[in-house]
Amino acid sequence: MGMMGLETLSPRPNTSKPGKDHVHYPYLLRGKSISRPNQVWASDITYLRMPRGWCYLTVIMDWYSRKVLSWRLSNTLDSSFCVEALREAITLYGKPEIFNTDQGSQYTGKEFIGVLQEANIRISMNGRGRALDNVMVERLWRTVKYEEVYLKSYVDMVEARRELNEYLNWYNEKRKHSSLGKLTPDDVYFNREKETDEAA
Repeated sequence: MGMMGLETLSPRPNTSKPGKDHVHYPYLLRGKSISRPNQVWASDITYLRMPRGWCYLTVIMDWYSRKVLSWRLSNTLDSSFCVEALREAITLYGKPEIFNTDQGSQYTGKEFIGVLQEANIRISMNGRGRALDNVMVERLWRTVKYEEVYLKSYVDMVEARRELNEYLNWYNEKRKHSSLGKLTPDDVYFNREKETDEAA
């Protein structure tokens, strides 16, 4: 079933449950032209089935280039792994103008919001029940699952972390996207021109 991408209809982890009394922000991307790297970053969480239970994957993605700037794997749904990924992305790549997430408690809590406010990053959040507001990360989840996760059965989180690291490096550096003019996310993020057949 995993190899064919088939799943049961059993209950799944709720990764977008809003935090009680957490602050929510408006969605800032509707109708907005995303035209350069570091204009908008986005994040989300997905779940991965393990031999015993679940683990959770979060990414920080540059919306324009589709580049995965950082990521973390966790066996719990607290906010710490999301905050770690955010801090790493800012350390490595600077900061975006706008950061978009859903309204899950990991993103609406004081720790995550505090990092964004400290860096003077504008905060955008999806409307309730509007997964397409964060469509770039949703597309990434489909790609990661069909090209990596569903083809393997990770024994534990150590193996999952190792295999995902290899895949996401390949995704950034080697995987060409038709929507990016057959360039890789790294090509677009770092503004590399498409190689000619002669140069290749």
